[in-house]
Amino acid sequence: MAERTPVTPEEREIIARQLGRPPRALVNVAHRCPCGQPDVVETAPRLEDGTPFPTLYYLTCPRAAAAASRLEAAGRMKEWQAELATDPELAAGYQHAHESYLAERDAREVLPTRTTAGGMPDRVKCLHALAGHALAAGPGVNPIGDRAVEGMGEWWAAGPCAQEEGA
Repeated sequence: MAERTPVTPEEREIIARQLGRPPRALVNVAHRCPCGQPDVVETAPRLEDGTPFPTLYYLTCPRAAAAASRLEAAGRMKEWQAELATDPELAAGYQHAHESYLAERDAREVLPTRTTAGGMPDRVKCLHALAGHALAAGPGVNPIGDRAVEGMGEWWAAGPCAQEEGA
């Protein structure tokens, strides 16, 4: 698992620029892009108004999000969903990823829903959420998320995505 670090005021500003809006329910920076900026944040199980928010890890880097969107548009979700039905080892790894995700979320707060982001454990629904989980948890925890991260390429190669105001 990657090291979690509290969100600094400067990082909150970077994340807001990445998202194009103020971030909600931030807890920690869960992963840093090789450029040094946050690219995945950990969010609280509930938003500030108490609404359940089952997306524990949120992909904030717009370049990483665009790369995940390209994989979705290329049909990877459908392809990997079909593999879940025919590959017991992949399905078992994905089930384990779901259980790990729930354990991490439940350590913060148990929500009434046992669903997790990305469609785990039965569906491949959102590569953004699955890639965020894979980056936050580290390689080998979420097999579909690992595939997404690998397929996303080097989204950081052009340098930091969120430039300073006025730069």
